[in-house]
Amino acid sequence: MKIFNTLSRTKEEFIPLEEGKVKMYVCGPTVYNFIHIGNARPMIVFDTVRRYFEYKGYDVNYVSNFTDVDDKIIKKAIEEGVDADTISKRYIEECKKDMAMMNVKPATTHPLATEEICGMLDMIQDLIDKGHAYTGKDGTVYFRTKSFKEYGKLSHKNLEDLQSGFREIKVTGEEDKEAPTDFVLWKPKKDGEPYWESPWCNGRPGWHIECSVMSKKYLGDSIDIHAGGEDLVFPHHENEIAQSEASNGKTFAKYWMHNAFLNIDNRKMSKSLGNFFTVREISEKYDLQVLRFFMLSAHYRSPLNFSAELMEASKNGLERILTAVEKLNDALKAAEGELTESEKENITSAKEFVQKFEASMDDDFNTADAISAVFELVKFSNTTASENSSKAYLSWLKETIEKLCDVLGIITEKKEEILDSEIEDMIAQRQQARKDKNFALADEIRGKLLEMGIVLEDTREGVKWKRA
Repeated sequence: MKIFNTLSRTKEEFIPLEEGKVKMYVCGPTVYNFIHIGNARPMIVFDTVRRYFEYKGYDVNYVSNFTDVDDKIIKKAIEEGVDADTISKRYIEECKKDMAMMNVKPATTHPLATEEICGMLDMIQDLIDKGHAYTGKDGTVYFRTKSFKEYGKLSHKNLEDLQSGFREIKVTGEEDKEAPTDFVLWKPKKDGEPYWESPWCNGRPGWHIECSVMSKKYLGDSIDIHAGGEDLVFPHHENEIAQSEASNGKTFAKYWMHNAFLNIDNRKMSKSLGNFFTVREISEKYDLQVLRFFMLSAHYRSPLNFSAELMEASKNGLERILTAVEKLNDALKAAEGELTESEKENITSAKEFVQKFEASMDDDFNTADAISAVFELVKFSNTTASENSSKAYLSWLKETIEKLCDVLGIITEKKEEILDSEIEDMIAQRQQARKDKNFALADEIRGKLLEMGIVLEDTREGVKWKRA
């Protein structure tokens, strides 16, 4: 299995720090509103990475945080006239609902920044003691970037270039910074803000220190994989490396994975452009399984363009898979018997699609090619399986498709939709008309249902329907 490592900018063979185990940290959202579809991409991508490791037999310790203290949270709280804790708790719960609808598995641990303050105070003090951090006159604690010789190794930026590139005009409150690249570990409180006591001032942590501390607590000093969106490479992940390695004296993460940006109709998502969508808004129009399928239809390191056309294509693609599984389920109801010789040959052929799937995922989690392999398997199933197939063959096909789809987080069982009473009555009336051999009335009702977007299909198992 190979992973593209942002640190080396090459694909590297994955060798875990501990055999059979994967320690993985993924930066989670700042919870001040409903998550947007840009947030959804890393959630879905790295959940799929986790699922594939588990498919391969690894024991995965997957940690993803919630940043529950932040300027945006405080701003939202002031606007609503409530405390910051109320805002963060509300949107953590809403985020979890969205994650469930996207079939994103809960992390092994979902730590909250506000519950790890003691660990942050300890690491900051350790950095001060080792000469990697210093305190300003107002109690702000800064990380001394020049003390960490490898600063810039992840983003491939040179410290001197960075410093010259920063504005020489000091930001208010940062007059005590030794260098423009030095970053905040702890900052004083402002009026009306939540705060914690510290040896330096009453205040709250900087953004970067949170992840370093939570990763250390739940995964240890060194981890296998650290992941997030490419916008986090600099400064967030760069700063995490500096403070973690300066404090712990060990390599922080062996592999760094970053997903590319999501655009909307070929434009960067922004509220000002009116193309800003939350996952909740998308759920009003599409099943979020469609969103997940769409997100995985491109390689995670490729920019992805969100559009109505591409979502419809994803919806149709997903439907192909679900219909194939439904067909197998129907055939299984009356099926019996063991594998025939020709079916054994079919299974041997079908295993090539499984191998193609695994080869795609082994190549830096190429979900686009993995989905192609699933489509090939589905086509093979549709052409080789029938009501006359053995139970053993039908079961093998169904279980294999389901197993591969589970890696992608795709639920293969069609959701039972609840029809409103009017439509239910119309279907019942049509059934009665057919029993009475009043086929003209049956056809009339069928036509009316079609106008309402309900397509009927008469099968041996009874009437089935779907939305047009």
